[in-house]
Amino acid sequence: MVESDIVLQKQSANNLLRRDVRFLGHILGEVLVQQGGNDLLDVVERIREMSKSLRAHYVIEIYDEFKNTISSLDPEIRHQVIRAFAIYFQLVNIAEQNHRIRRKRDYERSSGESVQPGSIESIVQELKNTHIPYAEVQEILKAISLELVMTAHPTEAMRRAVLDINLRISDDMMKLDNPNLTYREREQLREKLLGEVFNLWQTDELRDRKPTVIDEVRNGLYYFDETLFDVLPEVYHELERCLNKYYPEDKWHVPSFLKFGSWIGGDRDGNPSVRANVTWETLGLHRQLALQKYEEVLKDSLEHMSFSMNIVDVSDALIASIQNDRDAMGNVQDVWRNEKEPYRIKTTYMIEKIHNTGNPAVADTQKYNNPEEFIQDLQIMEASLRMHFADYVADKYIKKLIRQVELFGFHLAALDIRQHSKEHENAMTEILAKMGITPDYSKLSEEEKITLLTNVLNDPRPITSTYLDYSEGTQECLDVYRTVGKAQKEFGRNCINSYLISMTQGASDLLEVVVFAKEAGLYRRESDGTVTSTVQSVPLFETIDDLHAAPGIMSTLLAIPAYRASLDPETQLHEIMLGYSDSNKDGGVITANWELRMALQDITEAAKLFGVKLKFFHGRGGALGRGGMPLNRSILAQPVETLGGGIKITEQGEVLSSRYSLQGIAYRSLEQATFALITASKLSRSPQRHPLEDKWEAIMRGISEQAQTKYQDLIFRDEDFLTFFKESTPLPEIGELNIGSRPSKRKNSDKFEDLRAIPWVFSWTQTRYLLPAWYAAGTGLQSFAKGNEANLAVLKEMYEDWSFFRTMIDNLQMALAKADLQIAKEYGSLVKESAIADRIFNLIKDEYELTSSIILQITGQQEILDNVPVIQESIKLRNPYVDPLSYMQVELLTELRELRENNEDDAILLREVLLTINGIAAGLRNTG
Repeated sequence: MVESDIVLQKQSANNLLRRDVRFLGHILGEVLVQQGGNDLLDVVERIREMSKSLRAHYVIEIYDEFKNTISSLDPEIRHQVIRAFAIYFQLVNIAEQNHRIRRKRDYERSSGESVQPGSIESIVQELKNTHIPYAEVQEILKAISLELVMTAHPTEAMRRAVLDINLRISDDMMKLDNPNLTYREREQLREKLLGEVFNLWQTDELRDRKPTVIDEVRNGLYYFDETLFDVLPEVYHELERCLNKYYPEDKWHVPSFLKFGSWIGGDRDGNPSVRANVTWETLGLHRQLALQKYEEVLKDSLEHMSFSMNIVDVSDALIASIQNDRDAMGNVQDVWRNEKEPYRIKTTYMIEKIHNTGNPAVADTQKYNNPEEFIQDLQIMEASLRMHFADYVADKYIKKLIRQVELFGFHLAALDIRQHSKEHENAMTEILAKMGITPDYSKLSEEEKITLLTNVLNDPRPITSTYLDYSEGTQECLDVYRTVGKAQKEFGRNCINSYLISMTQGASDLLEVVVFAKEAGLYRRESDGTVTSTVQSVPLFETIDDLHAAPGIMSTLLAIPAYRASLDPETQLHEIMLGYSDSNKDGGVITANWELRMALQDITEAAKLFGVKLKFFHGRGGALGRGGMPLNRSILAQPVETLGGGIKITEQGEVLSSRYSLQGIAYRSLEQATFALITASKLSRSPQRHPLEDKWEAIMRGISEQAQTKYQDLIFRDEDFLTFFKESTPLPEIGELNIGSRPSKRKNSDKFEDLRAIPWVFSWTQTRYLLPAWYAAGTGLQSFAKGNEANLAVLKEMYEDWSFFRTMIDNLQMALAKADLQIAKEYGSLVKESAIADRIFNLIKDEYELTSSIILQITGQQEILDNVPVIQESIKLRNPYVDPLSYMQVELLTELRELRENNEDDAILLREVLLTINGIAAGLRNTG
C-alpha cells in the first residue's frame, strides 16, 4: 500500500468518526427540542459556539459575554444545559470506542497477509523470525503471568443503568456500518437510537444513595458476564492458532497465563462495610455466575450435538460416562430421551450436575465437586467428537468451555483480602494481652515484635480461644481468616490466595498476618516439620519512605525460617504490591516514578539472595496522577529483570468500563497485553542494559531529589496550600457523589495524610489543573538542564534511548495537554482569601510553563503531544465542550457554598454541581 493510500484511508476513517459524532449530535438536538423546546437548543448552541470561539481566539468581549450568559441562566434551563453537555460526551465516547473497533476491523480487512503491529500474531511471528526454538517458546509461555484485579475504588462516576443504555447505543451504531441495510432498516435503526438517547435523557445520571459493597460486587460481575467470559478464551484461541501456524511441531495448549481477580468484597481497608459475611456472600455470587455461564454454554451446545450412533461411532469412554451418570443420578426429568444421541444425553446429565453444584443437600455423585471433575467429562466428549471428525463443534463449544473452566473454575475470580496494618496490630495487642504473653504488644520495638511473633509461629499452641470475649474489631479480624479457611474448602483452594497489608512499614506487619493465618489453620506445621500455607501475606509499600524500607523488610522476613516456610516450596514465589497513588501523593510524579523503579530493582535483588522469585502487584489507578496508562505500556514500562514471577495490575473505576464494556475493545486490550507480556519475557531472557544507563540513573536520581523538594515545598510546607486545595476544588462535593461504598478518608480527619489518593486526583482533574500528574517535573528536569546545551543533549539522548525516561516524559505530555490553567484560574474565585488564590495559582502556573518548555526542548516538538497527533486532536476537540461545564461548576459551587455557610442548603443546586462533576469526568475521560 503506497503512502498516499494510507493517508486517504486514515482520512476516510476519521470522516466516519466525525459522521457518527455528527449523527448522534443531531439526535441529541432532537431530544433537546422535544424536552425543552427550541429555546433550550438555542442556548446550548450559543454557549457551544462561544466556547469554540474562545478556544480558537481569546477575546475579552467574547469571554465576558460567555460568562454573563452562563451566570444569567435560569436555574431550570441551566440544569438542562449541564445535562446536554454531559450526555453529549457520553455519545462522543461511544462513537470513539466504536471507531476503535472499526479501525481494527478495517485494518484486518485491508491488510491482506500483513500482520497488525502489537497483535498476538506479530509477536509469535517475531519469535519465529528471530529463530527462537520451539522449546524456548514453551518456556516463555510457562513463565509469563498476568492477573488483572478489579477494584471497587470509587472512580466510576457513571451508573450501571446509564452504562446499559450506552451499550445498547453502541451496538446499534455498529449496525449502521452494515452496507446491506435497506433504507427502511436504516430508518428503523435511527428511530431506535432516538429512543435510546431519549431514554438516556430521562434516566437519572446520579445515584440516590451510596452503592453497597454487594452492589459493587454485582457491578464487577457485569464485566465477566458481558465480555470477559467469552473474550478471554478468544485471546487464548488466537495465541494457539498463531503458535500452530508458526510452530506446527505439536498441538499447543497454552498454560493459563492471563486471568482476572477482584478486590471487590475483599478490600476492607478503610471500608467498615466489608465484613466477613460480605466476603462470604461475594464468593457465593462469584460461584453463582460461573455455574450460570457454564449452564448457558451447555444448553446452547445441545442443539449442535445431534450426532447419531446410527451414523457415527462414539468412544467407549463416552458410553461408560453416560452409564455412570445414569447409575448415580437415576431418573433425571430433563435427560435426553433419544438413546441414539449420546452427546445430548451426556450434556443433559452435565447440566443437571452443574445445576446441583454447591448444593450441600445433593449427593457428591450427583454434582461436580470441583472443576476438575467437570473438565474430565468435557475432555471425554471432546475426544469422542474428534473421533468422527466433528472438530468444529469440539473447538467451538467443548474446547472453549474447557478453557473457560480452567480460567474461571467454580470461583470465577480469585478474591484478594486487604486490610490496614494498624488493624492487625490492634487485634494482636488485645489477643496477646488476654493470653498474658505481653501487656502491650503495640509498644514493643520492631525487633521485639519480630522475636515474639516468630516464637508464636514456631509454637504449635494457639493464642486465641473461642471461650474468650474479644472487642468487635478483634473478633472481625479473626472472623476474616476463618472465613478464608471455610471459603477455600467450599469454593476451591484458589478462591482466595493473597492477603494484602496496606501501609506495610515493618516485617512485623507481615508476621502478624501469618500468625492470624496459623490461628485459622491456613498456616499449619505438620508432624514431620513441613509447613502447609494456603494464603500468602502480601506487603503493600505505598509512601516514598516505605519504598526505601522495602528491600530491608523483605530481607529480614526471608531470613526467618518460620516465615520463609509460608512460601510454596516448589515455586518459592512471593507477591509484593507497590502503590502508585500514595507514592505520587507523597513525593510527586517524578519522584514516584523513580522510586518505584528503584524499589522494583532493589527488592528483586534482595529476594535473589534468598533464591526467591517475586510477583509484583502494581497498584495503578486510571488517572495519570495514579500511574494510569494503557495496559500494554504499563507492562512494557517495567524493568524486564523484575518480571520473572509474573505481574498483577489493578483495574478500576472508569478503566473497567472503557476497556471491558465492549467485546471488541476488551479483546484488543487483552491482545496488546499478551503481546507486551511475551515481548517483555523474550527481552528478559537476555536483558540488554544500555552502556550509559548507570550515568542516566545518577542524573535521574538528582532530578528526582530536586522535583521532590519542589513538590513537598508546596504540598507539605506551604501553610496556605491545604486551604487553597480544599476551597478551590470540589473536594467536599465529590464526597456526596455516591460513587463508592468506601469513605473518601481513611479516618474522620481533615489531615492531608488521611485523604485518599483517589479524591485527591479526582479533585485536581475536575479543576483542570491535573496537578498530581505533572507538578514539579519542570523544576526537576531544569535542575539538570540549567540552560546548558550539553546537559540538554543528554536529556534528549535519554528520551531517545531509555524507555523508562521516554515513558515518563510522554505521560507528562499527556497530563500537560489535558491541563488547562486558563480554566483552572476560574476556580481561584472560590478561595476566600484572594491573596492566597493568586499566590499559589502563580506558583503552579510558573511550574506549568517551565515543565512545558523543558519537555518541548527535550522532545524537539513544537507543541505538547505533537508525537501523538490523534490524542492531541481529540483533546483539542473536546475542550470547547468541557469548558462550559467548568464555568458552570464554579458558578454553582460559589452559590452552594454561600448557602451552606449560612447553614442553608439547596438539594437542586447540589444536584447541578454533581451533574457538572459527572459531565467533566465524561469529557476528560478521567476521574481518579
